Amino acid sequence: MWTANEIAQLCYEHYGIRLPKQGKPESNREWTLLAAVVKIQSPVVQACDKPVQVTKEVVSMGTGTKCIGQSKMRKSGDILNDSHAEIIARRSFQRYLLHQLQLSATLKEDSIFVPGTQRGRWKLRPDLFFVFFSSHTPCGDASIIPMLEVEDQPCCPVSRDWASNPSVEASSNLEAPENKKKCEDLDSPVTKKMRLDLGAPAREVANGTAHHQSFGNQESGLIPPGVSSSNLTVEGLASVTRIALGGAKVVDVHRTGAKCVPGEAGDLGKPGAAYHRVGLLRVKPGRGDRTRSMSCSDKVARWNVLGCQGALLMHFLEEPIYLTAVVIGKCPYSQEAMQRALIERCQNVSALPKGFGIQELKLQQSDLLFEHSRCAVQAKRADSSGRLVPCGAAISWSAVPEQPLDVTANGFPQGTTKKGIGSLQARSRISKVELFRSFQKLLSSIAEDKWPDSLRVQKLNTYQEYKEAASAYQEAWSTLRKQAFASWIRNPPDYHQFK
Repeated sequence: MWTANEIAQLCYEHYGIRLPKQGKPESNREWTLLAAVVKIQSPVVQACDKPVQVTKEVVSMGTGTKCIGQSKMRKSGDILNDSHAEIIARRSFQRYLLHQLQLSATLKEDSIFVPGTQRGRWKLRPDLFFVFFSSHTPCGDASIIPMLEVEDQPCCPVSRDWASNPSVEASSNLEAPENKKKCEDLDSPVTKKMRLDLGAPAREVANGTAHHQSFGNQESGLIPPGVSSSNLTVEGLASVTRIALGGAKVVDVHRTGAKCVPGEAGDLGKPGAAYHRVGLLRVKPGRGDRTRSMSCSDKVARWNVLGCQGALLMHFLEEPIYLTAVVIGKCPYSQEAMQRALIERCQNVSALPKGFGIQELKLQQSDLLFEHSRCAVQAKRADSSGRLVPCGAAISWSAVPEQPLDVTANGFPQGTTKKGIGSLQARSRISKVELFRSFQKLLSSIAEDKWPDSLRVQKLNTYQEYKEAASAYQEAWSTLRKQAFASWIRNPPDYHQFK
């Protein structure tokens, strides 16, 4: 139906054609991250003798690498707290969903929605689903990936027994026979699939020794170096003597800048593979000013239970809007770390309201590299002087007819002056207050007798009141926090009192 490379290529082409030069990284000096939501349309019923006709369309896109510190947060809802690409893409997707609801509910035009069984509510057409793309693994838990003691040779996958077998030392005679043969034959199809093909090998330095980063292609079903699962304990990561199937030790982990949230056990901070604890909630780092933004791993895991639409849009929807798959571009990657971070941490959550549930998210990796990724830019500027830095701007794009683009820096539209902050022009189109304004515009265009029941029971005024009135969503979120994400950082209610 679709492949990871097809999704990546579609997103990279969209980035090149639809997104402006403004907001993109400065050549040979800056890098950024890219994320997008792709709509897939596939016929529900297909004739047996005809090939499946599938259409793919990017409906939202985001770039960005920055967050604001908690001291810069505003109670007026007019600043973007989190401008990581994944979050920009998701907020841009919410803008797209609002436009599609407007088409259905007031303009009576074709859209992605069809009427639901309840008054004023809609549901996604059965022939549509959404795939999320990110050029890099989400920051936080999904980015804690083992590194192997390997030099200039392809590596076999890390053993699934890596964590559960702490007494085993790296030794060539401990390999499974079927895997030993594959590892010895460097020209075998299995080994070829695992080769690094970035030109020159990318390296990470740990404990004074250079080690290969693992770049994998998940379309083949091969699992690149990865940790065992979400039950990987502190003890599981505490030793650096675990083995890979090729006899290589797991000597370190790719590290995430995201910090453990207050109230959870912190990282051990020991050398090598014992540096991080895994499976924990984390906040994105700030420069001296701590942020209140949860890591992208945590947020994607939350979307996989609550949906991508958020609380406001649940008023108009019978069911949450879930992602069917997550595709990651070429970068250090672990299938098992992704599985643990995005799915398994929530897999035992139960008693969710009707319509909500933990999704069987399909996880794949493309072997196509994003042109403005840190790795790609670093490779191009091998002989250049000066420091490589993350791009300070973020770009939002939504498949909407009016002003689809939005370029921001430090949470405000690029070019905003201190004097301009607080004005209507100084609001991103995907800020809380602007998405709330779009929601209210949708509501005002619908006759009250056609409103969903959740909006008819009481007079609502503030952003907080409208969110709280989405009772099923709030019940699901409360259940998720109690059973899996108890330490999740929530902003105080006074940050949501704007109208």
